[in-house]
Amino acid sequence: MRNDQKLTQKQLAHLLKVDQTTLSGWERGYREPVFENIEKIASICHYKITFINELTKEAVDTKNIFRKE
Repeated sequence: MRNDQKLTQKQLAHLLKVDQTTLSGWERGYREPVFENIEKIASICHYKITFINELTKEAVDTKNIFRKE
């Protein structure tokens, strides 16, 4: 999403008020952002978060974020 908006890690990290190393960790899969930051990233990059309305025992995969139409 960041690359689609032509943002550098430094720029997006500044907008999110997090360290660039934190953002890098999210992108590399070493860490996962809290949902509040996922919402902020989606908003900044013009994506919307879509949930399937069903109960499941499986973990929710936060990597399934879809671009706004």
